[in-house]
Amino acid sequence: MESPYKGKTGLRRIWNALHYSLAGLGAAYRHEDAFRTELWFALALVPIGLWFGPGGVAKAMLVASVLLVLVVELVNSAIEATVDRISLEDHRLAKRAKDIGSAAVLISLFNVAIVWGLVLFGG
Repeated sequence: MESPYKGKTGLRRIWNALHYSLAGLGAAYRHEDAFRTELWFALALVPIGLWFGPGGVAKAMLVASVLLVLVVELVNSAIEATVDRISLEDHRLAKRAKDIGSAAVLISLFNVAIVWGLVLFGG
């Protein structure tokens, strides 16, 4: 069965989507320690990237690399919540899903270090 909200179109759909997105950000901030930490780092790093980036493309790369961490953390948190909703028992597939989500966050953090290092110090 499809969601009853799927039939909404136009401005009503956009309005609903905005509220769902804000609710998701609020839930992530309230319930996910990692997201909260990464958000505070992002609030510090984005202005620094905008200030120190040597040109528009460099600034965009610095900011985008930081925002990517937040996006990946949100997806990871959604995966973890879904797995926990299905079952809290230890299962190798649940562990695999959570570990893969965590690995995605780690790679996005490596990406920040590499992009910032190359943009600010690489040439």
